Amino acid sequence: MNIVIGIDAGISSTKIVGIEDNKRIKSPMSVKGDDHISSIYGALGKYIHNNGIDLDEIEQVVITGVGANEIGGSILGLPASHIDEFTANGLGARFDSGLDHIIVVSMGTGTSLVRVDGDEIKHIGGIGMGGGTLQGLSHLLLQTSDIAEVNLMAECGDAATVNLNVGDISRGRIEGLRDTTTASLFAQAVQNSPSRNDIAAGLIHMVIETIGSCAVLSQLNGGFKDFVLIGNITRLTACQQIFADLADLYQVRFHIPKYAYYCTALGAALSYRFENE
Repeated sequence: MNIVIGIDAGISSTKIVGIEDNKRIKSPMSVKGDDHISSIYGALGKYIHNNGIDLDEIEQVVITGVGANEIGGSILGLPASHIDEFTANGLGARFDSGLDHIIVVSMGTGTSLVRVDGDEIKHIGGIGMGGGTLQGLSHLLLQTSDIAEVNLMAECGDAATVNLNVGDISRGRIEGLRDTTTASLFAQAVQNSPSRNDIAAGLIHMVIETIGSCAVLSQLNGGFKDFVLIGNITRLTACQQIFADLADLYQVRFHIPKYAYYCTALGAALSYRFENE
């Protein structure tokens, strides 16, 4: 058995996944460390230990993400190489979704957009809105930077308490819009005195809706209708419903693949397989 291991050394966490000979995905996991070096080494050591892998079974380690350049040509005596994060995003999302004509929306600390058109993968832009935004604003407004806690709060809150929707400002139906379509984010916050749970729901809604709208608007004349969502934000409870509403509004398709949280690490591992087939 030969295994290629992909590692995504991100800002907030390090994800790791192995690909076996037949391209079977093996036991993805995520770890946190005090710095990139300890996080990468810790992730690899834990992955090998937890899966009972012998070092001679590992063919290659491929590293991507902001911490990748801190590792040279080997790690724990294993051959190591690097791949840029955008290519890894495209390869991972294409494989996991089974689609090859997509825009990959990578929602991490910030958000990047990658166009995949068959074998052509190209970074087309991004915005500074993502998990980092949610964490920072939660710290300021909710006195917590724990995203898991914010997610639980949001499950008990109502974003409509802070957001101004189309139905709040129009008595008649507006073609192409629902009454629940957002007209202005957080515009209702002053008069409604929202609870902390409502604020949490509003923050999550703001981040996700802004990302989704940005992704769709980037392709108004691009011909792409399928958007594959990957990264940390896909784990938020409200993610699927908000993107379902946006899909209906814009008449596009959003996909959250099985390994969305690990897609960048997955793409790093796949890059070695594709290059050596």
